[in-house]
Amino acid sequence: MQNGMHTDTERCVRAVQSKDARFDGWFFTAVLTTRIYCRPSCPVVPPKPENMTFYPSAAACQQAGFRACKRCRPDTSPGSPEWNQRADLVARAMRLIADGTVDREGVPGLAARLGYSTRQIERQLLAELGAGPLALARAQRAQTARVLIETTALPMAEIAFAAGFSSIRTFNDTVRDVFALSPTELRNRRPRTTVLTPGTLTLRLPFRAPLNPDNLFGHLAATAVPGVEEWRAGAYRRTLRLPYGHGIASLTPKSDHIACRLTLSDLRDLPVAISRCRRMLDLDADPVAVDDQLRTDPVLAPLVDKAPGRRVPRTVDEAEFAVRAVLGQQVSTAAARTHAARLVTAHGEPVDDPEGGLTHLFPSAESLAALDPESLAMPQSRRRTFTTLVAQLVDGTLHLGVESDWAHTRAQLLALPGFGPWTVDAIAMRALGDPDAFLPTDLGVRRAAQELGLPSTPAALTARAAVWRPWRAYAVQYLWATDSHPINFLPA
Repeated sequence: MQNGMHTDTERCVRAVQSKDARFDGWFFTAVLTTRIYCRPSCPVVPPKPENMTFYPSAAACQQAGFRACKRCRPDTSPGSPEWNQRADLVARAMRLIADGTVDREGVPGLAARLGYSTRQIERQLLAELGAGPLALARAQRAQTARVLIETTALPMAEIAFAAGFSSIRTFNDTVRDVFALSPTELRNRRPRTTVLTPGTLTLRLPFRAPLNPDNLFGHLAATAVPGVEEWRAGAYRRTLRLPYGHGIASLTPKSDHIACRLTLSDLRDLPVAISRCRRMLDLDADPVAVDDQLRTDPVLAPLVDKAPGRRVPRTVDEAEFAVRAVLGQQVSTAAARTHAARLVTAHGEPVDDPEGGLTHLFPSAESLAALDPESLAMPQSRRRTFTTLVAQLVDGTLHLGVESDWAHTRAQLLALPGFGPWTVDAIAMRALGDPDAFLPTDLGVRRAAQELGLPSTPAALTARAAVWRPWRAYAVQYLWATDSHPINFLPA
């Protein structure tokens, strides 16, 4: 599958006729006779090919005057894998739009973060997605409004404000335009069995099958920092630092979705919280494309066949992950968690967890920059690594957000004292989201390589891993899964 799939009419028609859910989010089918748009796997009888036209985004369908199908709810498809596997301008812009940048800072703010003019951004998004940044942000606002209408008992005026609409009228018009139902009609359609807990939102996060939750949730649970994260009753829970306030997310793997429970101090943070949870769990990945490529290697094929659909566990906060990667250099997972927990207790902001268990937000870079380096229980050289990283995050020299240019950021990280290839690639894989990041010096990777008869020296293993590109970060997950030992953070 590749960018621009919506232009391959024959292939799109075949996907729709076979109701292939793997293509949900890659393109959307607009039906000329009914003026509705659907996901490829829509359960209704497929329209005649001559009545179908295809668009690359829900926003493009909406802009062309099509309304969302009430049966397949195309607006709740997984996002396109393109935006998490590419590093170009359009992909970086899409990651920022998903993170709410247009709603908070407008199109000029989006352009400033990317270092391009608003005209260049609009032209490129329009060419590839059939919609500009405002239309894409509007489609996201409509989806946020729908979630709030269906999962809360909030008055419509509060929902309009929380979803980012400038007026009740715009909110009403947009919901009616996109869903062909008024906000009240949408609310009346929800199942009567829905239980609404004040202050808590319960929703389903879709993904492309297969999804293997073992390494994904296992890794998050194994490295959880006390007070900030926990594994409880089959759910991974953590605190979230968000643009308008804070939140607590509880994520439980199910057979066909991730059950997500969010408690937010400000409902305007809903789309950002959802986007960050999806990103952390790598839910927009295309596991079929990844696994098909890795299966071409006879050594990896049995690992993939045994447990397909492994995802790369990522992060909800890139700066937090970078700090934790430094804390974890050359120590065990348990020691890294202890270091982080001390920082959290001393410098994290306290939060109230209605369920108990979580106590703090992970400290901000600003609060870490203010601490006395002598209070850090680590070697002098690592203290310097820590304080240099935090200083650059605070003064804006180093950006690790979703808009990061992967190659440029890697070069910046490698120039920092104490940042070797392992730390840089761990940050590239888990924080920046580079699907081809590779850890040939990692102890677990080298041990797995040795057991499988692969070369275990970093240079030889890197050369051998060329056949896994562009999915080496996923190959690492399969290699790690062969090792029953605890996760170890080793070289810098």
